[in-house]
Amino acid sequence: MASYNLNEMLKKKEKSAGTPDGAVSLDDVSRVKVLSPGRQVFKRFIRNRLAVFGSVLLITMFVFSFLGPLFYPYGQKEIFYKYDTQNVNYALAKEITSYTGYAAEGGISVPRTVTTSVNSSAKKLISADEDAFIITSDDGDYVLRRVNNDVFTLSAAESRKVASAGTGSATVGTYDMIDDKITFNGNSVEGLLEAMKQNFNRAGGEFTFEGITYVYEKAVGKTYTISYDMDGVVLYDTTLPVSFESAFEKAADAGKFSFTSGGKTYLLNSTPGGCDAYSVSGEDTAMVFTRLTFNTISPDVKISDSLKAAALMHITDGKSFKDNGSSYKVTENEGLLILTDAEGSELAELSGFSVRRYTGEDSIGYDLKKEIEELVLDMNESGSKTATLVYNIPLQDENGLYTYDDDGNLQYSEAELKITRRDTGEYIINCDQIIYLIDMFSPASKEHILGTDGDGFDVLARVMYGGRVSLMVGFVVVFLEIFIGIIMGGLAGYYGGWVDNLIMRLVDIFYCLPSLPIMIILGATMDSLRMDTYIRLMIMMATLGILGWASVARMVRGQILSLREQEFMVAAEATGIKVRDRIFRHLIPNVMPQLIVIATMGMGSVILTESTLSFLGLGVKHPLATWGTIINSVSSATAMAHYQHIWIPVGLLICLTVIAFNFVGDGLRDAYDPKSKR
Repeated sequence: MASYNLNEMLKKKEKSAGTPDGAVSLDDVSRVKVLSPGRQVFKRFIRNRLAVFGSVLLITMFVFSFLGPLFYPYGQKEIFYKYDTQNVNYALAKEITSYTGYAAEGGISVPRTVTTSVNSSAKKLISADEDAFIITSDDGDYVLRRVNNDVFTLSAAESRKVASAGTGSATVGTYDMIDDKITFNGNSVEGLLEAMKQNFNRAGGEFTFEGITYVYEKAVGKTYTISYDMDGVVLYDTTLPVSFESAFEKAADAGKFSFTSGGKTYLLNSTPGGCDAYSVSGEDTAMVFTRLTFNTISPDVKISDSLKAAALMHITDGKSFKDNGSSYKVTENEGLLILTDAEGSELAELSGFSVRRYTGEDSIGYDLKKEIEELVLDMNESGSKTATLVYNIPLQDENGLYTYDDDGNLQYSEAELKITRRDTGEYIINCDQIIYLIDMFSPASKEHILGTDGDGFDVLARVMYGGRVSLMVGFVVVFLEIFIGIIMGGLAGYYGGWVDNLIMRLVDIFYCLPSLPIMIILGATMDSLRMDTYIRLMIMMATLGILGWASVARMVRGQILSLREQEFMVAAEATGIKVRDRIFRHLIPNVMPQLIVIATMGMGSVILTESTLSFLGLGVKHPLATWGTIINSVSSATAMAHYQHIWIPVGLLICLTVIAFNFVGDGLRDAYDPKSKR
């Protein structure tokens, strides 16, 4: 049986015989099927073309965001790489001028104050063309000896100051009456304390010990400085050779670092007033310093520091030596110093010219090092500042490691190396190197429909996953607003009185809260706490929901105030229905149409708020994708101009989603209340 709308039936004029014009017969009325309220709402909704268009858009967005990632092959955090040519600072070449130390086998540890002075001391020895230098410190004395201009040994030694030369007053040390001891500036003088105390005067004085006159003067508190006047040479050892004094005086006047007397060598150390002579014995080699580097012939060879120290100690004698049970030897071949093993296989070249990767790694092949070194020498002879060299260099993966083919062979690519001399005397080597690097900001292609972003992520995959988060935030926040608003508004509207006043004042307070400053403070707090991304997302949704319930509560309260006095509520109260059921089973369902409209229209504004917060860096954090964070990744004016394939699609999706929710909200409002359009 066909069904008709009653309003349309009443407008029709009956043309059949026996029925007056314009009247409706009882048969026609009996055939009328009145539509239920729900079907009437639905029919009015689908007649609104914009509402239908918005519904289709929303369905599309949900399918795109929640089902799309199930069929798309890439994830939101999957990084993509590619081989590409990039101009890089490949290497740095220079002549080695500073000395590097290696600990000798079984050698003692050396204080840092001593090792840091080796470079300057070594240059002093080379300049003076001498072979030994004593370095004094609070932790003991050390002897630096020259093997040649490239190698020096540092030894711990038992030293004893035997004489001083110079003019003026020389401070020996400080006497402390409370501790009853002398703190010497240099080597201690045995018996000096007892000699001073024999005729001690608190006001100060002088005394003679072993032919030297000492003066002690009051200093701070109960301390005294002890000094003596130097005039020429002062001897501390009565067993010194007869020729010692004149030899020492000549060496001191000439600025020497050592001299020989009576068949024994003495070392000199400069002081502000002159210099001191030391007798040294019991030397124990602790470290070896060199300005040579070990260029390995094969990349598989590794030279330990102990082997380097042993090789440097035998660099001039040509003798074989052992390290960790294996025999080695340093030989000279065509002017080159070569480290060989027991079978005579060449392991490394000892060179004064360093060629290293620009990062400092020693990962350049021996042949390329020699090519660069020879080219640099030619540049020095010709006076040119630039040169080029074509060479096959290894390919690298995303971790900077060399790549190999299926047979385990190292892969190479031809590159033109440009060598440029700096004013500092270094040589920088640049080249266009093929590197396996992150595929950043690639344009749209078959593999990546919307290209990639600055982190090498697929943009389309992140847009899909970002839609999930943005839509989820919209639904959760609106649900929280509706849930809290229904409870608070229902209680205020039904009970009235002081309950209504209390809840409405609370609503006024939430209306006055500055939402954006609160979110900025909350975002900064979560940043400082380095909060997990997902916990941060939940806190943000809860905060937005709590800040937005006030308008819902006010609307629910107003509707209930008008509904609670109607006949059906009087009947409900007369039948003894519980208050809870009256509110939530009779009043709230009558407010549902308005709530649905508010929820639908508010969804779009929540998505805009989330996108804005994420764009400002206050919402969801990278690498979790939302539509706001995707736009934030290209937030600068330059990036937006160059990478439009990233932010334009996301911006369109945000606009379409918000518009769709507004269309659906308008359609639901008109469907629930047809009179609103009149």
